[in-house]
Amino acid sequence: MKKTIVTLLLGLIFVGLNAQDMYSPSKNIKVTFNINKKGQPTYQVNYKNNPVVLPSIMGLSIKDANNLTNDFEVTKTETLSFSESWQPVLGEQSSILNKYNQTRIFLNQKNTNNKLNIVFKIYDEGVAFRYEFPLDKTVKYFTISNENTQFNLTGNHTVFWIPGDYDSQEYAYNKTKISDIDNSKIDLNNGVGLKSITSQYRVQSPLMLKSSDGLYINIFEAAVVNYPIMHLDVDVKNFQFTSNLVPNALGDKAYLRTPSVSPWRTIMVSDDARDIVSSKMILNLNEPNKIEDTSWIKPMKYVGIWWEMHVGLSTWDYAGSQNAQNAGTAFGEMIPSGKHGATTENTKKYIDFAAKHGFDGVLVEGWNTGWEDWYGKWKEDVFDFTTPYPDFDIEAISKYAKSKGVKMIMHNETSGSVANYERYLDRAFTLMQTYGYPAVKTGYVGKIIPRGEFHDGQTMVNHFNFVAQRAADFKIMINSHESVRPTGYHRTYPNYIAAEAARGNEFNAWSNGNPPDHETILPFTRLLGGPMDYTPGIFEIKMNAYDSTKTEQVHTTLAKQLALYVTMYSPLQMAADLPENYQKHLDAFQFIVDVPLDWQNSIYLEAEPGEYLTVVRKDKHTDNWFLGAITNKDPRKTSISLDFLTAGKKYKATLYLDGKDADWKDNPKSYQIITKEVTSKSDLKLKLAPGGGAAISFELID
Repeated sequence: MKKTIVTLLLGLIFVGLNAQDMYSPSKNIKVTFNINKKGQPTYQVNYKNNPVVLPSIMGLSIKDANNLTNDFEVTKTETLSFSESWQPVLGEQSSILNKYNQTRIFLNQKNTNNKLNIVFKIYDEGVAFRYEFPLDKTVKYFTISNENTQFNLTGNHTVFWIPGDYDSQEYAYNKTKISDIDNSKIDLNNGVGLKSITSQYRVQSPLMLKSSDGLYINIFEAAVVNYPIMHLDVDVKNFQFTSNLVPNALGDKAYLRTPSVSPWRTIMVSDDARDIVSSKMILNLNEPNKIEDTSWIKPMKYVGIWWEMHVGLSTWDYAGSQNAQNAGTAFGEMIPSGKHGATTENTKKYIDFAAKHGFDGVLVEGWNTGWEDWYGKWKEDVFDFTTPYPDFDIEAISKYAKSKGVKMIMHNETSGSVANYERYLDRAFTLMQTYGYPAVKTGYVGKIIPRGEFHDGQTMVNHFNFVAQRAADFKIMINSHESVRPTGYHRTYPNYIAAEAARGNEFNAWSNGNPPDHETILPFTRLLGGPMDYTPGIFEIKMNAYDSTKTEQVHTTLAKQLALYVTMYSPLQMAADLPENYQKHLDAFQFIVDVPLDWQNSIYLEAEPGEYLTVVRKDKHTDNWFLGAITNKDPRKTSISLDFLTAGKKYKATLYLDGKDADWKDNPKSYQIITKEVTSKSDLKLKLAPGGGAAISFELID
């Protein structure tokens, strides 16, 4: 049941009173708003009486009009306290508390009488604010040319950052001081196919920082709707970050009309890293669920024809050329290579494996025509999303999957041709309905069409949100890849079940891979905005198992791959490796079979960005708990109290641990499985190998 308490504290006119102090419910966070001598709106943030953000300018530049930057006065403020608990359709916990103090500040620009409101919501874990463009007598259309929001920090903090690339987030994180941020020093031979880095000193949000005195700070945004993604320009000498909005093909940032709002700009702060990684502030700042019937939105654990292409055993395209030599050739004349992965026979093998182990779905990539000529050509009519290759019998496969109790997951790669996908969208979703596909994985590899648009611009934000909205009409769940990074929109459209939008596990198959600290950073950055389809569960760690000349490998132990199912929350999880590799380690594979995807409660026991993370989650439908613990390149010993278990109950604990000689590089597949009886009074001592982890299931004993 949803409980909401709203208390209106103040609604008075303050002419000439430009300063306003605002506090979080706990009083630990104080925000001071002011109008400086130039009439510029400013804010500053303190945490437990210590400065976090120094006075920072706010405002927006408007194309061919008066800028909303200065000459302002405060005409009124409205303040309220708000508290509600609401239930997500799927999530890390079954009930989420949304509690904050809010102040809306009404501004008037004296020389123009233009109106601008700034709304602050102050939570115990952070601050959020956004711009409101109110309707004033008549509707006004305007173009944002820049947003001038500043984040002036107090010192040369340690920062976890990736470059401000308008087209990709698929980078490994850098850990430096703010003063050492420099995109020119990045090794760009990193497997990222499309790079659009236009500034030496620009980074992406969410941005995770740590001060020398132990404060954890995160700069991000929430509820990006009809607006471009915010990157951050860096003044490395003065430790200042300024919002940088991704432009469109004409160089404009956003086309808006009154009334409208910007996304929320967020600053999380705490002296405990667990408060950052467990925060639901981003989710709370989004609009409530707009889908009336959500009974069809369900978690999915899946396998699929995907990894075999990444390791070179099969191809996406029927002819195996991927160089357009067969483009336009009739199927009867096209010579198959024999390596095509998406065949009827191969798909049935995956369906059998999924059914045997109780998995929900099977993903098949490369099922439809167009893969011979799909990448790097900036071609508009690349896929039609409805025509299968001749060796993929979509009707027979659908019937076979249904007979086995398995759902098929559609794959719609667009090759960045968004205009083409939108033309076919209803036909693609109708095909899915016809053959009983409840979910689709979309892909946006390559440069965007309409030409000149970036992945992170307003046009693409609107596209990704529209696809989720339209999919809801067809009762289809969305898992987007190469999309904008999520900012909590899955609260509003919970069928937007997952996204990639970061450097995923596949980079380990064919590039310099993801360093061992990568998965310890993502929960503090990318995952704050929404679930990630990271595709964990790789058991054959070294790629020379497929080709003796290969040196690439996954930069974790096998036990850490299991732990990722708990540490990286998603209601959509893939067992990404090949079925034959799981057959060799069915004892370890059992954890993937057992781990749920929807949770009643989650408790972050230990957390330090870039170093380690330990989280325990309770299954939504039973009294069973599951624990994941991961570390970076350094080995780690820790003792875990099991006081989260129900008092007076006994549990069977199955521990999937690194072997005594395990090491991510030298001996990654060394693991051990231990079973013992435990209670809430028990402690467990864990030893994590370099790049290692631990996964534990706690099953209630009747």
